[in-house]
Amino acid sequence: MTVLGPAAPRRLPYVAPLPLSAARLDPASLLGNWQELNAAATIPHCLENIRRTGVLENFSRLTEEPPPGKFEGFWFADSDLYKTLEAIGWEMGRSGTDQWAEVLSEVADLLERVQEPDGYLNTYVQGTAGKERFGHLEHSHELYCAGHLLQAAVALHRGGGDTRILAIARRVADLIVTVPLIDGHPEVETALIELYRETGEESYLSAAELQVERRGQRTLTGGFGPQYYQDHLPVREATEAIGHSVRQLYLAAGVTDLYLENGDESLLKAMEQLWDSAFGSKLYLTGGHGSRHRDEAYGDPYELPPDRAYAETCASIAALQWCWRMLLATGQARYAEEMERALFNAIAASMTTNGTAFFYSNPLQLRSGHDGSSEDAPSERLPWYACACCPPNLARLLASLHGYAATADGSGLQLHLLTAGTFSTDTLTAVVETGYPWDGDLVVTVSGHGELAIRVPSWATDATLEVTDAKVLVEPVPGAYVRVACEDGATVRLSLPMTPRLTRADERVDAVRGCVAIERGPLVYCVEQADLADDVLVEQLRLDASAPITEERTPDDLTPVRLRLGAVTRSLEAELYKAYQPDAQAGTAITVTAIPYHAWANRGPGAMRVWLPLN
Repeated sequence: MTVLGPAAPRRLPYVAPLPLSAARLDPASLLGNWQELNAAATIPHCLENIRRTGVLENFSRLTEEPPPGKFEGFWFADSDLYKTLEAIGWEMGRSGTDQWAEVLSEVADLLERVQEPDGYLNTYVQGTAGKERFGHLEHSHELYCAGHLLQAAVALHRGGGDTRILAIARRVADLIVTVPLIDGHPEVETALIELYRETGEESYLSAAELQVERRGQRTLTGGFGPQYYQDHLPVREATEAIGHSVRQLYLAAGVTDLYLENGDESLLKAMEQLWDSAFGSKLYLTGGHGSRHRDEAYGDPYELPPDRAYAETCASIAALQWCWRMLLATGQARYAEEMERALFNAIAASMTTNGTAFFYSNPLQLRSGHDGSSEDAPSERLPWYACACCPPNLARLLASLHGYAATADGSGLQLHLLTAGTFSTDTLTAVVETGYPWDGDLVVTVSGHGELAIRVPSWATDATLEVTDAKVLVEPVPGAYVRVACEDGATVRLSLPMTPRLTRADERVDAVRGCVAIERGPLVYCVEQADLADDVLVEQLRLDASAPITEERTPDDLTPVRLRLGAVTRSLEAELYKAYQPDAQAGTAITVTAIPYHAWANRGPGAMRVWLPLN
């Protein structure tokens, strides 16, 4: 059975996503294991908390007249249910499970009973006295929630053949087609386009186009202003990443989806300029987006404080979704590289090893003595949040993760995420064996024939390639794809250097001037208080860049490769400020351990930092 993934363009893109049924991640790989954990723990955890926090009850109470009690949670709580339903849909398509059949039947019953005759469905507006439909779209999230329902319906239809929720979603979409308004939180744009792709209904594509073209007319007022709502400039003019980062990135994904269907080159040009802004001067090394807690927003260019990084989990997920669409539109390796950066660092860090606790924001530094009592800036991952957008967003991404690994074109197969698994086109199947990201060797065994393209990361300056039975031998170029014409039985071995390296930031990133970060392969490393002696604080460390960095292999699945760094500790001062004296302290030489950033805070709360001052 062919199962299409989260983005399935009707118009032929530069490269086309594989059907989810043609891609499988090896469960023993980092990404494959994460996907299995999602099915076993994260999706059930989301369902449990949706019941616990009253999200389902918000629907149930509307089946009575008048509704008893009151609406629970944030006004966009419906979307938490819909994202979880989407995760279920993709997981059904991946594994064939029917374990949530009763849940889906229960939810479909509720949605059918609560939905109004003209298709309107929003439990906050319907269940709160005095609320008017579409009366305050700058903050009501009505179209945002509807978009997540549309995406859930597509996933359930593709993954499990569900038609009930698809019919409910179509009634919602038919109403949206008649609404000449935009939402303060973009999301419905890409959802309408995917529903068009699934049903062939042209009015959904037209409605999405109108959503995009209405942006920038400053019709959304109040609150944090038009930049926050992505209504400050028309999309072809809004080429600086600005405002609420998740809204910016979801809108960019929708605009790119629109380009993929209508071929309007002006949209692609604008998105390329916007991408250069977001990823060229406003991106954290870990793949995080958004440097300001106020507004959950992008800051100025190069405003990237590590300790105050907001870097919301949802923003990194939205960035991955946008990069995927830009990759489909252009085939350029830089988009896949940023997908990988986010996946292995910011996104991976946002969930515990048991799959049931999460970070909302993902700082690159946590200070000693940090007050983590508020969920706005906790010291460790929490089981749930009052604003619970991130956990079900992770669940839907992970359930469909295999769909982001590879693509096809008329020539063959392209591997974008370097992971163990099996990926197939009509003429070629590639079985990938690798311990990446811990090891740099990828062995690809090919059956059938065609061109195999493998992405070579930009940091892999000494990559080597060995091929058996190849018609053409080529040298791998960092930051591009190595392309090999393969016949049946060919074996391709790509070896990537995994030597640890020091990374510095542009001088304009004031917050980390004079500091370096440590990377190995695609992984960013950090130093955590848990690995230091009791009498040494993270803040006392200065890295000795002249000392060798050595690797330490461990049996720990979370940190199988740790790094040992040479550092100097400086004594703490009794006074907050004192007269400057050059080289007043020689410091004490020590060796410290660095672990992958995604593994931090799994041993309890404690200080951490990615950027280390140079001695």
